[in-house]
Amino acid sequence: MIRLPSPCRILGAGIIACLLAADALPADRPAPGQLAFLRASPGQAAEIETAQSIQEHSVPAARRAIDGVEFLDEKNPDRQRLQRIEEATRHLPYDANGFPDWMKALKSGLIKPRSNLQGNEKMDVLDLDIIMRNTKEMPFVKFPHRSHTEWLTCSNCHPDPFPSKAGGTEIRMINIFRGQYCGKCHDRVAFITFFSCDRCHSQSQKAGTIP
Repeated sequence: MIRLPSPCRILGAGIIACLLAADALPADRPAPGQLAFLRASPGQAAEIETAQSIQEHSVPAARRAIDGVEFLDEKNPDRQRLQRIEEATRHLPYDANGFPDWMKALKSGLIKPRSNLQGNEKMDVLDLDIIMRNTKEMPFVKFPHRSHTEWLTCSNCHPDPFPSKAGGTEIRMINIFRGQYCGKCHDRVAFITFFSCDRCHSQSQKAGTIP
């Protein structure tokens, strides 16, 4: 570990700036208050840059994209009181896009949804898959009721935004991206749809492959 004198501080990768005191300077040195820079050698600088590049690219593209969008008012004095997602979910598994894998957390018992505040009633779980075939050239979508009703009651989705009738809703991806239909949760709470096409479009259109 490198120990720096008290007036020194790190300004950036490989750069250390020290404010030199007047009585510590020989006559032929810079005037008091001038900053002296200690730069890393070319080899060290390359290593630092490579390490930073690896760290940056190890963060999934979806996480970088979402984190790069600011939704909160920076001028709001109460902003810092909000709990950060990393703090709230630090004990949970993460998916390939760098966000909490809620289903894995549920199946492993790390989280246990309640039917009410008291937790004295059982969840009304519906084990029913719906195949959506109006997907143009994309694979069909299998909607699993079970993985949703382990969290939610029927009234969370029916009749708004989904009428309780097969084919009663025309769902388009542009609407989902705008926060409608599936987009009310996905891209906001659940996994990011734009980077996870195969998690919904999972059923081949070839004959005999749809259950």
